[in-house]
Amino acid sequence: MGTLYQGPPPLVQDLKVTILDSTLLFSPQENEKKSMFLSNIDQVLNFDVQTIHFFTENPDFPPKIAFKTIKNALEKILVPYYFLSGRIKLNHETGRLEIDCKNAGIGFVEASSEFKLEELGDLVYPNPSFEQLVTKKMNDALKVDDHPLCIVQMTSFKCGGFAMGLQTNHSIFDGTSFKYFIQNLAALACDKPLPLIPCNQREMLAARSPPRVTFPHPELLELKIPIGQEGESDQNPNVFDSPQDLDFKIFSLSENDILALKTKAKNENKPGKVTGFNVISALVWRCKALSLFSDDNKDRTSTFLFSVDIRPRLNPPLPSSFTGNAVLTAYATATCKELEEASLGRLVELVSEGTARMTNEYARSAIDWGELHKGFPHGEFLLSSWWRLGFNVVDYPWGKPKYCCPLVYHRKDIILLFPDIDESKGGVNVLITLPHKEMIKFQALFNKYLSG
Repeated sequence: MGTLYQGPPPLVQDLKVTILDSTLLFSPQENEKKSMFLSNIDQVLNFDVQTIHFFTENPDFPPKIAFKTIKNALEKILVPYYFLSGRIKLNHETGRLEIDCKNAGIGFVEASSEFKLEELGDLVYPNPSFEQLVTKKMNDALKVDDHPLCIVQMTSFKCGGFAMGLQTNHSIFDGTSFKYFIQNLAALACDKPLPLIPCNQREMLAARSPPRVTFPHPELLELKIPIGQEGESDQNPNVFDSPQDLDFKIFSLSENDILALKTKAKNENKPGKVTGFNVISALVWRCKALSLFSDDNKDRTSTFLFSVDIRPRLNPPLPSSFTGNAVLTAYATATCKELEEASLGRLVELVSEGTARMTNEYARSAIDWGELHKGFPHGEFLLSSWWRLGFNVVDYPWGKPKYCCPLVYHRKDIILLFPDIDESKGGVNVLITLPHKEMIKFQALFNKYLSG
């Protein structure tokens, strides 16, 4: 049976990180003076994402050597990923964001911590102090429009282990393309050829001319923002809710828990596709929606959102090496009464239908919708999965990471799936952030539906 994850008491509040050096790295080849097209999916993802990769000690690669190795590999990778050393800019004539592919550099920071890696405790538990392992801003001398699209911070620990913290602009990578980026980075660090040549043809996801919205898109919310004023409007869209006073808990599901949920779903219904993601989504959706449920709002509709990779769903398919954002928001909708009364199998079927809805024509319709409207995904919450991205299997000269995780921000409308420290066990952690009363109810419902 799933368990409430117990965080390590107490968490290290201050990693005592000292910045030793901070510089910009440039491509050894001067980039062609041009702008890179950003698709309508890229357009709405102009915010930074941070990930942290922890490595244990390797006597052959002490931090000083490892840092130099990564630094050299980063300079090399700026040739095939030439846009990475560019800058996001607004084209005032079109009102669209694009990448100015000038060779303006990426950030590289070297730092040290006074702690040993093992003293940080359980790496799975998102520690707010991990924020010290990522550099978000290079220095005050750089203007806002000169913000690097990528900043890498290498932090050594007293034991000889170290952390690699990466900040990248979400407009340039989705989870899949970022995975291939770090695989390519690791290959260059090993003096090996790139395992996958990046495909930088973002025009493959351009809207049709003229745009043809052939489906309703209730998962998208139109916002009235004048062209060129996206950053000035009070309506500036954001998929994240405003910070509140929230409880934060992690619910752990073992491989056996997931298998039990799949068996239960198959026995209760004949859903389209019973996968680990679908049964976990159905369970979390039910508990999240019903944590707000009462007799007064039983007819309230709950819509939950999740990302679907459209690379293999388009006709023709996108190459797997496509570097831009090739994910769209799928959705599932039901009333609270339905979520309370329906079988798990039926809820899995609704989730499966949301995925199946993402055909070539539906994806193209959603992209065309973005050509006609300014808007963002719209639903009760978004389920974001880092569960099987595979960052942990990337092999560097000093070995594979001990653990990889996103830098977590507590938002009640974002629910995160992320792996355990030993992914081979097949379990998953579900990170929930809710107001106190809703969290109490969510926990009771989670235990009820998992054991029932």
